[in-house]
Amino acid sequence: LGGVDPAVTIFGSARMPRSSTHYQKTVELARLIAERGYTVITGGGPGLMEAGNKGARRGGSTSVGLGIALPDEQRMNAWIDVGVEFKYFFVRKMMFMKFSEGIVIAPGGFGTMDEFFEALTLIQTKKARPVPLVLFGKEYFKGLVSWLRRTMLGHGMIDAADLDLWLFTDSVTEAADFLDEQIAQRDQAEDTLDTG
Repeated sequence: LGGVDPAVTIFGSARMPRSSTHYQKTVELARLIAERGYTVITGGGPGLMEAGNKGARRGGSTSVGLGIALPDEQRMNAWIDVGVEFKYFFVRKMMFMKFSEGIVIAPGGFGTMDEFFEALTLIQTKKARPVPLVLFGKEYFKGLVSWLRRTMLGHGMIDAADLDLWLFTDSVTEAADFLDEQIAQRDQAEDTLDTG
């Protein structure tokens, strides 16, 4: 995977049908990300992972799938240029974080939530470099965001600033612009530190 930088990872459900709005919007977002010069990484499976890889191809960038060996659900999709299959989730998640300059969380189940909270925890605790996060799907995630604000923050389990660790949007353009701008700002800040 050493040659795939810079990359944006898109997490999302393997179960999302191709006919869904979420699928179509994920294809479009991945295409925009790819057109801006980023490799797109997904979990390599069907559903929204396939949508991310398809959009990457349409946008002319490298399409990467980091798959996981599961008994039922997941096979690598046909839109992948570089595919790696993992036996263990923890190794796979480490690779996502190592190679991601930005992360999109599209609608998904337990696996997607695991990836979202893993990234949030590493960024919040400064165990990983800060990467821009996009929570992509307002209707799908509004209950979760409300619960984080009302319950976690309300009980003092997180800080108010922790709720600013992601962009919450339905807009393909806003998401792509945010990722691009945040990555550029972070890289510029790091360059200044290196030369200063």
